[in-house]
Amino acid sequence: MNVFKAIFLLLFVSNTGYSQQDTIKNTKDSILIELIEQTIDSSTIYYNSGIFTKSLMSNIKLLDLAKQSKNPRYLSKAHRFLAYDFLIVGDTLLARENLENSRKYAEIFNDDLTVGLSYMDLANYHSRSDLDYKKALKYHEISITKIKKSKDSIELAKAYYNTIITAFYSEQYDIGLKYLKILGSPGFDKYKPDYFSSSEKTYWATYYNENGQYLQAEKVAREALILTKDNGTPAEKYDAYEQLAVSFYGQKRYKEAYDYRLSSEYYFDESQGLIQDEQSQAALAKLKVEQYKNQIADQKEKTALQAEIAESKNNLNNILIIVCLGGLLLFIALFVAYTKRRDLNLALRKKNEEYLQAKEKSELLAKAKSKFFSTVSHELRTPLYGVIGLSSILLEDPKLKSHEKDLKSLKFSADYLLALINDVLQINKIDSNNLENELSQFNIREFIQSITATFEYMRLQNKNKIVVKIDSKIPEYLQGNVVRLSQILMNLVGNALKFTENGTITISLILEELKDNNDYNILFSITDTGIGIPKDKQATIFDEFTQVESLNYVYQGTGLGLPIVKKLLQASNSNLLLESELGKGTKVSFDLNFKEVTKHINTVSKPLLNESLLQDKKILVAEDNRINQIVTKKILEKKGVICSIAENGDEAVNLIKNNHFDLILMDLNMPIMNGFEATIETRKFNSTIPIIALTAVEVEEVRNEIYAAGMDDIIVKPYDDSQFTRIILENLISKNYDK
Repeated sequence: MNVFKAIFLLLFVSNTGYSQQDTIKNTKDSILIELIEQTIDSSTIYYNSGIFTKSLMSNIKLLDLAKQSKNPRYLSKAHRFLAYDFLIVGDTLLARENLENSRKYAEIFNDDLTVGLSYMDLANYHSRSDLDYKKALKYHEISITKIKKSKDSIELAKAYYNTIITAFYSEQYDIGLKYLKILGSPGFDKYKPDYFSSSEKTYWATYYNENGQYLQAEKVAREALILTKDNGTPAEKYDAYEQLAVSFYGQKRYKEAYDYRLSSEYYFDESQGLIQDEQSQAALAKLKVEQYKNQIADQKEKTALQAEIAESKNNLNNILIIVCLGGLLLFIALFVAYTKRRDLNLALRKKNEEYLQAKEKSELLAKAKSKFFSTVSHELRTPLYGVIGLSSILLEDPKLKSHEKDLKSLKFSADYLLALINDVLQINKIDSNNLENELSQFNIREFIQSITATFEYMRLQNKNKIVVKIDSKIPEYLQGNVVRLSQILMNLVGNALKFTENGTITISLILEELKDNNDYNILFSITDTGIGIPKDKQATIFDEFTQVESLNYVYQGTGLGLPIVKKLLQASNSNLLLESELGKGTKVSFDLNFKEVTKHINTVSKPLLNESLLQDKKILVAEDNRINQIVTKKILEKKGVICSIAENGDEAVNLIKNNHFDLILMDLNMPIMNGFEATIETRKFNSTIPIIALTAVEVEEVRNEIYAAGMDDIIVKPYDDSQFTRIILENLISKNYDK
């Protein structure tokens, strides 16, 4: 059982009594009562916000006001609030003293609910502070009995919940199970706070894991994870991932156990950040505790002094002795407080230094890895541009018709290698947390049509049929990360078509939930009638570079499609569910949240792109690689372009100064003067000519630098011929519109 979460729930659940509204009876001084209630409200806000210094000062004031009112209910509550502040700063002696005082005044007040809450507080104290579980469970039973008599179902649910925490914390799981069943009964649903739901599931998962029922543990832990998806605390997410990891380990699904353990560690680190924030506040509050102790000591001294004076004016020497002793005690107390504070500051400083060193080391490793992949990307994509481009050009040469089969094999191999490079880079981008969450508006039905149209050739090749079913309750326009959704669906639909012949692929969109804030939770599913996946392979297909094997089929691919989908969905707080039977097909499904777009912004429609517009246009290609020069020049000249070549950035700038060009294709990495420098120089004397960056590097790494230098667009090498032409035409047309 997670120690952090147990302590957290002790403070959080038990302290919900802060907001309880009590009926005020037989009040003589309404102003004093109003001031007391205001102080209770302030204390509640400060405590729940983690501002423990102000919480402590408010509760000291509350105790003083409660003493003035002589009302045992307020005295019980004031001592109770102070106890929790002392627990925060680690002063368990003062915490216990105030909890006992709270119970004493609760019994004087003789109210079942107040008495029951005081016993619940003491039970929590003995469970967490002195680890006396026997006494803690005894007090829990008294608390439940008293609160039952008060007929307050909300507080009764909390009493059961605290008992569950103590039982699991002390590894008495059968006792915890008893109250879990009670708390899970239908009668308590409307009385439980929202945060109970996920924690209940987690405790069930803990119970099942402890008893070796790993499948049941996995089921309820997944339900707990779903409940924490939107508003769960890092601690709740940590516990859910932790129990999932334990259940997978028990099932010998070690890869998944490792993945979920990594997720649990991420939320544990996030929880530790919250703990450090609270500990910083607690350290400040601790100084106030010392002041409070001194105030109490001073008050006792003054009372004793006045008593001595009233008893005898002749005992001056005794009074002086008391004052001296009090001063000495005060000095000792201050010295101890100073020493503790100094030690705490030194420890915090050391921890911060260790954290910063680890953070710097991690950042250096991440930068090195990113630089390595960037370099590999450039070095592989640059020659691939030449291979793919030349093979495409040679395929169109009628003189080489006899070599068409060989050239197609060459181009296919190059395309396959490019897909592998792109998939590896995508995996690296996800693992480095470099994914961008760009939201945009889109027509969901047109979007799905475009996805299916992309696979038309593959569909015809394998003689398949694609069926699309979209729930009529889903709005036409949505807002969300359409790029990420496209990557997910392209991989899943592509897999379905690849592993199906003479069959049907069904793409289904169902509205699962419509939330109050206009969020649409949509369930996507892709079902095929293909070869299916054996049961013993279903756990491994999400591993990188893993392919489904079959005696009757040979399938090529990188084995990265499903791992990419899984990681993209995890980044969107979702999971991929798989159902498959060998020989009968496969169904994959996932859910994502989107917002409805009530007012769709219509963009101005662009004119149709006509390749004849390229006829006689003058384009300068600044490129140092000879093969790439040949490929780019042949592609452009085939479309009627008058093409010039510059070997480097300096040569390009001189050519632009002395000649008229309609557009510049600027490679970024060139000798003498690179593409960035050449563009900056060009913009000093020509601000209108379109300049398009040519790069084999990942766009995200250089996008800002490209636009900052003054370039208008980006083409990533190796590029698709139609995309290459479209970007050039769009920039030429934009230039004419600007005129």
